[in-house]
Amino acid sequence: MSDIKTPLEPPPAYEDDHKHTAANGSAAPAQGATGARGPRAPLPLNLPALNMIKGKRIILASASPRRRQLLAQQTIIQHGWIGLTNLEIHPSPLPEDLSHALPPFQYVLQTAQQKATSVYAATIDSPPEEPALVIAADTVISTHLGEILEKPRSEREHVEMLKKLRDESGGWHKVYTAVVCMAPLDTPIDPGYAMETHVEETAVKFDQSVTDDLILSYVRTREGADKAGGYGIQGLGTILIEKIDGTFDNVVGLPLRATLQMIEKVVIEPNVPQEVDNVL
Repeated sequence: MSDIKTPLEPPPAYEDDHKHTAANGSAAPAQGATGARGPRAPLPLNLPALNMIKGKRIILASASPRRRQLLAQQTIIQHGWIGLTNLEIHPSPLPEDLSHALPPFQYVLQTAQQKATSVYAATIDSPPEEPALVIAADTVISTHLGEILEKPRSEREHVEMLKKLRDESGGWHKVYTAVVCMAPLDTPIDPGYAMETHVEETAVKFDQSVTDDLILSYVRTREGADKAGGYGIQGLGTILIEKIDGTFDNVVGLPLRATLQMIEKVVIEPNVPQEVDNVL
């Protein structure tokens, strides 16, 4: 394997692109909207839970444009169109500084729970009304030895990260995404909210035939600079990946099927009156 030269110091502009997300988090109109020629986008899913929160405050505790797009479904993938387009974006201010000695699934779950609870507490009493739903998520990539890989901090680290994914364990690594959904309860029951959590795991195989030159060329596109593991499978980064075992959207950053199931649980189930047996 040939050596490749990378800068000793991070380039000046190597920083999180998602910090420039619009403050209101509004999603672009779906492709094929009225007035535009071409294929018409599918209608949103018509489900009781989604209908109950329609027109209400839905907060995404993440600045990730990919998670926002998955919930709005500006790009259509296998699980249909959830259609949550009017999201408020409130990234958690808490530092993501848990110990990497934690197992990856515990690390992402605890991080996502911290995001959700901090944003829920910050917005529950804010105008115009309490949020009907708060969604938080965290994604990490783990090597076969359990080493947690988050976002690369420099071009050098980015190259080394992708080479590690290519060269270790036959190219196999795992992607973990934790999702937390919170919703206020209609009844005054402590703690006053319903919470559901889920951690999803997808195995991904990096193409071991990828050359050092291709890795460096991909790194310099900066597509993977703001992504855990340093690549975006939904974009140009797909050229680095041979195959996956699990859900594609989990690798992108949000497992939609599990997220929808949790939305249904926190929105509907806690507020359904329970039958009480008559006492004679």
